[in-house]
Amino acid sequence: MQIKEVQNGILVSGERVFSPSLCLDCGQAFRWEQYDNVWHGVAKGRSLSLQQTKDGVLFYSSPEDFYDLWFDYFDLSRDYSAILESFKDDEHLNLAALEFCGIRILNQDPWEALCSFIISQNNNIPRIKGIIKRLCENFGKPLGYGDYSFPGPQVIAGLTLDDLAPLRAGFRNKYILDAAQKISCGEVNLNHLHNMPIELAQDELIKIKGVGAKVAACTLLYGCRHMDSFPIDVWVSRILSEL
Repeated sequence: MQIKEVQNGILVSGERVFSPSLCLDCGQAFRWEQYDNVWHGVAKGRSLSLQQTKDGVLFYSSPEDFYDLWFDYFDLSRDYSAILESFKDDEHLNLAALEFCGIRILNQDPWEALCSFIISQNNNIPRIKGIIKRLCENFGKPLGYGDYSFPGPQVIAGLTLDDLAPLRAGFRNKYILDAAQKISCGEVNLNHLHNMPIELAQDELIKIKGVGAKVAACTLLYGCRHMDSFPIDVWVSRILSEL
C-alpha cells in the first residue's frame, strides 16, 4: 500500500483490498452517505469526504487528520492481502474474498458502535441510519456544514424516554438510555473491553438491557478491536449451516 500527499489531500493506492463503497455500506457503520462518487461521514467528532479514483482512494483530509484518525479508523496498517491469501485453500472463503476483497474492519468509537448496534436490532440499514441521524442532530454538537458529532453517553444518560421519542426508535430507546446510564456511572467500562478476554468482555456488555450475543459481538469487533469476535446474525447462521 502506498500513501502520498497530493494536491487535494491524501491518496492511498497499490492494493485492491480497499473499497470505500464496500467498507462504508456493508452494515458495520451507519454515518456514511454517498453523493455522486464521493462518500461523506463523521467519526470520532471529525468529518471526512473520500472517493475511489482511477489512481486509488482519495481522502479529502489534511495529513494531520489522516494520520491522527483516518489511518487507524480504516485499519490501514493491517495487511489484508496476506489475510486473503490465507483463505485460498477454502473454496467458499476464497470465493467471498475474490468478490468482496475491498472490505476492511473499521475501528470505530466503542460507544458509537454499541449504540448503533442496539439500534440495529430487528431493523434495516436505511432506518438505522435515520435513527442515528436524528440522534446526532438532536443531541450531538454541530461540526459545521450540516455535520454533527455522535452524542456521548453522559449526554444521553441525562435524558428521559420522552426526550428520545423524536428518534422514532421504538423499544430501542429504553436500551439506549440504559446503556448510557450504565456507562456513565462506571458499571460498564467500555474503554477496558479491548484488553479483556473476549468472554469476559461479552459478559460485561450483556449487563446492558437489550444487549445480547450478537450486539455484544458487533460492539467488540467494530468498536473494541476484538478481531476474534464473530457476530452471527440470521444470514451468517444460514451460511454456517449450509456450508
